[in-house]
Amino acid sequence: MFKTLPVFQSENKHNVLVIGIFEEAPLHPEVEKVDNELHKQISKLKKMKKAKLGERTILYTMDNMNSETVYVVGLGKKEDSTTESIREGIASASKQLKRDKIKTVAFLVESFVSESVDKNDAAVLIGEALALGTYAILDYKEKTNEVDVNIEEVVLYGEEAGLKEAAQVGFTYGQGANRARKLVNTPGNLMTPTDLAEEAVVLAEKHGFEYEILEREEMEKLGMGALLAVAAGSDQPPKMIVLKFSGNSSSDEIIGLVGKGLTFDSGGISIKPRENMHQMKMDMGGAAAVLGAMDIIGTVKPNVNVIAVIPSSENLLNGSALKPGDVITSLSGKTIEVRNTDAEGRLILADGITYAKQLGATSLIDVATLTGAVIIALGDCTTGAVTNNEELMEDVLEASVETGEWIWRLPNYAPYKKMLKTSDVADLNNAPGRQAGSITAGLFIGEFAEETPWVHLDIAGTAWQSKASNLGPLGGTGAMARTLAQVVINKEG
Repeated sequence: MFKTLPVFQSENKHNVLVIGIFEEAPLHPEVEKVDNELHKQISKLKKMKKAKLGERTILYTMDNMNSETVYVVGLGKKEDSTTESIREGIASASKQLKRDKIKTVAFLVESFVSESVDKNDAAVLIGEALALGTYAILDYKEKTNEVDVNIEEVVLYGEEAGLKEAAQVGFTYGQGANRARKLVNTPGNLMTPTDLAEEAVVLAEKHGFEYEILEREEMEKLGMGALLAVAAGSDQPPKMIVLKFSGNSSSDEIIGLVGKGLTFDSGGISIKPRENMHQMKMDMGGAAAVLGAMDIIGTVKPNVNVIAVIPSSENLLNGSALKPGDVITSLSGKTIEVRNTDAEGRLILADGITYAKQLGATSLIDVATLTGAVIIALGDCTTGAVTNNEELMEDVLEASVETGEWIWRLPNYAPYKKMLKTSDVADLNNAPGRQAGSITAGLFIGEFAEETPWVHLDIAGTAWQSKASNLGPLGGTGAMARTLAQVVINKEG
């Protein structure tokens, strides 16, 4: 799909040539070549203030060059440019490529370079933004839209070696996020725990992962009382999904990625309001992020051992459903008083974390659409984090900077931990109150990580966007799929 050529030549033929321009900055010499071919139309756009971030203009070449059209993408002020802004600018062009059903496209890599983004970075961002910006949600209308990427060839103009490989890496990351998006956007009746397990098996077979799918009877024998309690209100059988990637046989270190796989959440007996409940098909966003990350890991194949664990169920209500006041026994042996059945994600993750440890995980990262409180605290652009280990937290933060997925660490002070011990009848209270709700929810999971290095990521705000952007349509974002993969790949030694 990707190929490179050293410098732009007007006789080379493409459906579209994509160029970036900055506000108040001289045109790059390579862009000036194109500008001259187009009778200074690009210079005129700059004078017309058409270089604001995300703004795009289509120029028709009128046979002045072999490319049929030129997409000129605004990148904002050059001194303010970041990987995030460049990614967004390229994604703006990618959306147009999708809309115009373009087959062949070329990018002038130098035009996207700034002090904070070198050529290699720009190539990665081109690949990533092509994947993210061309993603479309599959609908179920009688006449549906084509959702496959139409682009067959991407040419990168740039002299540096390795640009093709860099773009391919970026595209792999974008495709991993898109896999997560697809899972999140699938309606709950078509994405049951069984369906999610089948998706995991497809991924395992694609990359040669070992896998294990535990059924209800096996969970009962093992004592996975927390997952089974949540699943009791649904006719759909729960699943405990495990994928194993062994990238380093000489190491005993195993990174455990644990994703909340709640395929639909009504709140159970503590039922949610009806407004927007249809969006709760996204409550398996953590599981989707883990599977998206495993897709990236399986493609890149780093020299690292990884185990993915996904406890999966629905949270519905019937005569057998979990009730407020019930006491359940988790796989770890810890007992839990259920004060709120809508605080179910932490329950299934309790057994997921414990099982990952039993399978040999030496460090743990769990990711979950866990609390509405994190949306109040951080909005929809930043993921909340809680940890028991400074070194692992720094690894996650470093990876998040590389991928442009923002994370903010929340405190783990002793008073918050004490709030979890406020049950008179069990070891833990699953819902000790509204105060510090995201912190106590994360620390509840940490009770099961115990001394194992652990980071919790709450993506309740970032897993879903309520309006379309250049990087994707309304719905699932694939949040943290790229960051989880980056944490693992950065461990390669």
